Amino acid sequence: MNLTSYKTVRQEAGKEIVIKKSRFIGYAKPVETEEEAVAFIDEIKRLHRQATHNCSAYVVGERDQHQKASDDGEPSGTAGKPILEVIKNKGLKNVVVVVTRYFGGIMLGAGGLVRAYTDGAVAGIEAAEEIQLVLHREVFVDVDYTWYGKLENELHGRGTRVGGTEFTDRVTVLCLPEEPGKDAFIAWMTDLTQGQSVIMEGESRYYIEGE
Repeated sequence: MNLTSYKTVRQEAGKEIVIKKSRFIGYAKPVETEEEAVAFIDEIKRLHRQATHNCSAYVVGERDQHQKASDDGEPSGTAGKPILEVIKNKGLKNVVVVVTRYFGGIMLGAGGLVRAYTDGAVAGIEAAEEIQLVLHREVFVDVDYTWYGKLENELHGRGTRVGGTEFTDRVTVLCLPEEPGKDAFIAWMTDLTQGQSVIMEGESRYYIEGE
C-alpha cells in the first residue's frame, strides 16, 4: 500500500464474551492480502469445528477494495454485516475479524444477534489493539565522524526516527522521516552538513505512530 497512514490492529488476538448463555469469541488479525484473510477464517473454523457458527468479515486494500462478510448459517444480515460495519466504522484497513458462537440454548432474535456479533467484533478488535501505521522513507546519511555529534543532536531535537547507525571509516545513520516530508528532510540534511554528507534513499516502510 502507498497510503501515508492508515489504521489497523497490532496483532492477532481474541476475547470471549457471554451473552444469554451463548459464548461469543471475537478474533481479529492484521493481514496484507485477501488470501491471508481467508486463510485466517479457515484456521479459526478448524480450531472451533464444534462451534455453532464462525461468522466473519474483512477489509483489505488501499481503497478497501476487498470486502467480504459471512453469516455462516446465522439469519441473513445478523452476523457478517454487523462485523463488517464495526471494521468500517472504526476506519480499519487490512483487518480480518471472526466471531465464533457456541449456542447456549436461548434464542437471541435478529436484533439480539446483531448486537451480539457487534459486541463480539469490538471485543476481538480491542484485544488485538488498534494502531495507526505511518509511512516512512529510509534515508541513509553518510558523514565524516566530525559531523556525527551535531547530526545526532539535530536529529534528536527534530524528533526524527532513527533506524540504526553504522560505524566504519565514516558514520552512516539510517534516518526515517515520514514519507510526505522526505524531500524537505533531505534538503535540511544537506544544508545542515553543508553538502558534505552522502545521502541515499531506501525503501518505504510503515511504523507504528508514537513508537
